[in-house]
Amino acid sequence: MTATERTSTPGAPAAEVPLDFPREWYSFPDPANDQHLVSADMTWLLSSWTCVFGTPACHGIEADQPDSGCCTHGAFLCDDDDRARLTVNVELLGPEDWQHRGAALEAAEAEGGDLEPWLEEDELTGDDGEPEPALRTRRHGGRCVFFNDVGFPAGSGCALHHMALRTGRTLPESKPDVCWQLPIRRTQEWEARPDEVEVLHTRIGEYDRRGWGPGGLDLDWYCTGSPEAHVGADPVFVSLRDELVELLGADCYEVLAAACRRRRQLGIVAVHPATERATS
Repeated sequence: MTATERTSTPGAPAAEVPLDFPREWYSFPDPANDQHLVSADMTWLLSSWTCVFGTPACHGIEADQPDSGCCTHGAFLCDDDDRARLTVNVELLGPEDWQHRGAALEAAEAEGGDLEPWLEEDELTGDDGEPEPALRTRRHGGRCVFFNDVGFPAGSGCALHHMALRTGRTLPESKPDVCWQLPIRRTQEWEARPDEVEVLHTRIGEYDRRGWGPGGLDLDWYCTGSPEAHVGADPVFVSLRDELVELLGADCYEVLAAACRRRRQLGIVAVHPATERATS
């Protein structure tokens, strides 16, 4: 998360736009793989959303922790690669980056066990609707243990994010998958065409409240539908370039970016209502 300079008056959040509205999608074949099809939500990618963490425009997903943004629940890890990358990045954290290293070590020592000090066991709902074991980043003080409090010398927010800025690493290199992908949502499934040839269909869209699962509708506030967060100087396809390249590959990103630039030039895309409301 990064702070975006903006003048705002603290108070009740502005009303979010409805979850359902007209969107324009663009589909294209992967230029490097004829068995890969990409569909992208152009309405989202051409929106003016930007991360407003650290400003009065960010109200936090829990009203009693507005300073924590979306870091209150910790980050669920996707797989072993995600876990291994986090271990590498923790080694890169200096004391200037991470406020609560000591708290993580103390809690892990008190609990015992074989987990890394910054992880804890939990559960997620699996594809069959049943709970299954999962790992997530430890919580400390009601938020992710990597979250630095307001007033910390390096600045509030994600310690891994601060490390990335200090070292020049990209966010996909530096943070758990769920953290750097948010608020982009990628889904993938194999589809059989009428000629019985199967293709991998990747969809890139907005990680709205529904992306969080059933609990998403219970969040006290969420940014992608809020006009207060649609104040970026660049559209999403530009501001989140590193993330999109990591999710799609460089070749697909270039095709997508060219299509975005063309639609922006022509002004033919369906405008995200939160962007429209922010500029009206």
